[in-house]
Amino acid sequence: MWCLELLLPLLLIINDARCQWNVWVPRDISAMTNSCVVIPCTFMYPSGIRPYRGTHGIWYFGQPYPQLFPPVVFKSRTDVVHESYKGRTKLLGDLNQRNCTLLINNIGAEHSGKYYFRADLGGANMYTYPDFSELKVLDQPNIDVPEEIVSDVSLELTCYAPDNCPEMTPEIQWMYIDYLPDPEISADFLEDGNTAVLSSTLTFTPRPMHNGQLLGCRVYYPNTTLVYERLISLDIKYSPRSVWVNVSSEVMEGSSVMLHCEVDSNPPSRISWMFGDQELLWDTASNVSLSLDDVTPAQEGIYTCYGDNGYGIMNTSLYLAVNYPPREPVVNDSMTILEGSTLALHCSTQGSPAPTLTWLKDGELVGTITADELSVLEIVEVTPQGDGQYRCLAENEHGRASSSFNITVEYAPVLLEESKCTVVREGVQCVCIATGNPEPTIEFYLPDVNVTINETDGRYNFYTHTDGHTSTGMIKLREKGERVDNGGPAVNVHCSFFNTYGRESVQLELQQEKKYMMAVIVGTIGGVAVIAFIIAAVRYVGHNNKNLRQSCWAQSLTPF
Repeated sequence: MWCLELLLPLLLIINDARCQWNVWVPRDISAMTNSCVVIPCTFMYPSGIRPYRGTHGIWYFGQPYPQLFPPVVFKSRTDVVHESYKGRTKLLGDLNQRNCTLLINNIGAEHSGKYYFRADLGGANMYTYPDFSELKVLDQPNIDVPEEIVSDVSLELTCYAPDNCPEMTPEIQWMYIDYLPDPEISADFLEDGNTAVLSSTLTFTPRPMHNGQLLGCRVYYPNTTLVYERLISLDIKYSPRSVWVNVSSEVMEGSSVMLHCEVDSNPPSRISWMFGDQELLWDTASNVSLSLDDVTPAQEGIYTCYGDNGYGIMNTSLYLAVNYPPREPVVNDSMTILEGSTLALHCSTQGSPAPTLTWLKDGELVGTITADELSVLEIVEVTPQGDGQYRCLAENEHGRASSSFNITVEYAPVLLEESKCTVVREGVQCVCIATGNPEPTIEFYLPDVNVTINETDGRYNFYTHTDGHTSTGMIKLREKGERVDNGGPAVNVHCSFFNTYGRESVQLELQQEKKYMMAVIVGTIGGVAVIAFIIAAVRYVGHNNKNLRQSCWAQSLTPF
């Protein structure tokens, strides 16, 4: 109130200089419900006017014009006031001193509004000042909350209580602050234009865990039952502090899977699912689920969930493994190679889990079993036995697949041991058997007569046959030839065999001659044995007949 006392003489001086109607009241003033409020007021009027029968005044509510019959709050000439103000108002100022300060007791919400002062100096000298004081009756204190509260940034919250009632002085308490980290409280008293406000400032550093928690400010008047409270919920902005996703998992090809992502942040983050550089799905929410249907192996890999709310960004990844049976292996094309070459046979496939690769040749295991998607079978210095069908078999727990190809080994012809000349009844038969690839051609050569036999004729009965890579040639010589020192026939037959990779000529031996002589000897011995057997049988039969006759003669001598 001391400000008003200092201000009043100054206003009087200014008024005397200007000689105008003027009033000074606080534009805004507040008070707690059921308490009181003092509205400071000073008025001026032209210096040429002399009050008639004293200076009087009227306070109106809501309207400044008497002809509109606004509610009368206070009237110095009579006690007639509006019903809602009976017994509640009192003029604290001295109108003769141009002080129109008004006290209103036991105010309620219905008393909130604009208040106008009207000066009554007698006669026609009555004037309603257009300036007003607007009263706000509060049922709870005000808390000044910053537009944005950010985690880990120091925060100040200020609670205000009006102190415009001289009969009561409010006190402020903070509620529910026990969980706050190192809270600090400071009090202050503010005066502005003869209105007073008591404030209390709470300072602390909020954390994400405090988001949504309640804080309260309590205003009370000692020695009264008047208590006012206001609660606020902390809206603390914080960057994503956790991003939760499914654990890495395995799914079967062709199945469906749901990938979940939940982000803890305020405000909610823009959640996006990324697969490599491709954004698959996004939404602004607390959680987003990505559905993958009819999964293929191409969708195996790392999936990353990002949360970004403008205050920070965070991500978490998972690995999605897609299981599937082995694909048909990729192998070499069928090939023809030359004996002695070195081969590298490749087999590659895909499968999950990684398949085992097995090499088979004509159904038999060759090489080693490899647990990988690539297997190389190396064959050094290929022999004719390497010719055949090669198969690569890929297997895992979900199935199997295989691919095959053929290897043809070409080689120079080789004479087989079965090649020989044999003495037969008609003469001598010579057989020449050779194997090679391409199949060899067979010819016979008789050096004694300088004849090459490569086709059937009436003299040699030339015959040839091919079975796979084996060729057989045969001739029959009708003459058994001349005898040599050991008693056998003289045979001089050469077998000539050849293909693209070589030619060779070999003299055939008469390997079966001794067996033929043995057959003659065995035949002679057999004949002698038969004759001896017949003689022995005749003698045996004759001996038995003699014994029978002697037995019959003895019996005839036996008496009856």
